Amino acid sequence: MFPIILWDLDGTLTDPMEGITKSVQYALEAVGHPEPDHTKLTPFIGPPLREQFALWCGFDSMKEKDKVEYCVAKYRERFGVVGWQENKVLPGIPELLSQLQKQGRKMAIATSKPTEYTMKIVEKFGLLQYFDCIVGASLDSSRDTKQKVIEEVLRQLDVTDLSQAVMIGDRHHDIDGGKGAGLATIGVMFGYGSREEFETHGADWIIETVEELGAFLGV
Repeated sequence: MFPIILWDLDGTLTDPMEGITKSVQYALEAVGHPEPDHTKLTPFIGPPLREQFALWCGFDSMKEKDKVEYCVAKYRERFGVVGWQENKVLPGIPELLSQLQKQGRKMAIATSKPTEYTMKIVEKFGLLQYFDCIVGASLDSSRDTKQKVIEEVLRQLDVTDLSQAVMIGDRHHDIDGGKGAGLATIGVMFGYGSREEFETHGADWIIETVEELGAFLGV
């Protein structure tokens, strides 16, 4: 089933909670929206940063674009140095990726995290070897939606039969992006999304655990 598999990164392959939330906390403090409890900032895991900062701070993403960009810049000031290292691979993921690779599956990462940080993370945590293609958001806003990221993966992999590929992720952005690009989608419950959001956004399958995901994919 599905010879081509696209994976989200945050909340799907790794748990980035500490690095992301503490970097968001750093940025919010800088723009006068302090949040003393970084664990309340998990909604920032998954969605595009610009979108989430605008929503959280009540900024108009068009009229107050400078404020949004300042938030992103402050976030990256911390994340680019220490935040990306405050990460951990989810249990069972390396074993699952290894089994899929041995079966000859073609795999890619499609993430809203900038490619620069994504490459650092997958190299540091020993995941790089499993992927044929890694695409993240651009540091500017030219490729900042999940659908655009997925479409770039499909272009790089030269996928012509969309029925052969599936998008796996833990937030509705992964589902929306995958469906927008014409792919089947799997929402996984071991990340930061909810069953309700997957059902609302029309995930084709909702899977509870890494073990169940492996069984579904046929390993």
